[in-house]
Amino acid sequence: MNQSTSFADAMRLTRIAEDGDVASFTGELNEHWTIGPKVHGGAMLALCANAARTTLGGGPQPVAVSASYLWAPDPGPMRLVATIRKRGRRVSLVDVELNQGDRTAVRTVVTLGEPEHQAPPLLSFNPVVPLMTPEPPPGLEPIGPGHPMEHIVHLAHGCDIRPALTTLGPRSDGGPPVIEMWVRPKDDPPDVLFALLCGDVSAPVTHAVERAGWAPTVQLTAYLRAIPADGWLRVICSCVQIGQDWFDEDHTVVDSAGRIVVQSRQLAMVPAR
Repeated sequence: MNQSTSFADAMRLTRIAEDGDVASFTGELNEHWTIGPKVHGGAMLALCANAARTTLGGGPQPVAVSASYLWAPDPGPMRLVATIRKRGRRVSLVDVELNQGDRTAVRTVVTLGEPEHQAPPLLSFNPVVPLMTPEPPPGLEPIGPGHPMEHIVHLAHGCDIRPALTTLGPRSDGGPPVIEMWVRPKDDPPDVLFALLCGDVSAPVTHAVERAGWAPTVQLTAYLRAIPADGWLRVICSCVQIGQDWFDEDHTVVDSAGRIVVQSRQLAMVPAR
């Protein structure tokens, strides 16, 4: 395909139809924003959020996006259909379907409003700031040539991802898995859509029980808490329970100013042995 590696280009949509509260868009599932051969779930969630925001005129932001993944599409042409369910003064709601061919790959419910990025919170327990510096430590290599994830995490073509390799495997103390990484786009400052993508950027926590491989996301909900400042995004990924078939995975994304910008939780399937 020889597509651009730019995140902004990967998020570009073309409006092709509008009928009342329903708008349709075309776009491309970019070959560079993939994990292995399949399109990254966070990238598809961000595309749906973009369609919802564009349908409402680009004012309110996608403060909550709940996505159900029906099947895993391949890179290539896709179509988005956005249906406005509510136009509110403070809160609006848009349903978005991402289709490829005659099949729906992702169904989302997008809540739009204003994130709290201008006022300090009344209460915040931020687990990231005490553990991670605003920038990756010296010597922490990006995913790229020679990295163990080079041929799997193709997102690294368009963004700089620096995982702490010491947190990827089983914990020596037997505690719950915690994965740390620093992420930023290569071409532009992080925006709202990129921050939402980072709510699904980590390797599966099932690495902690030595179950690597494809861990398909079944449902993912992400909350946009603030508009990210320029600089690195710090991401901590954690888990409560890894079952025989299902596991949960939580992301907390913090910007260079130390604010929580995205929180997410997903339900996914444990990779086969």
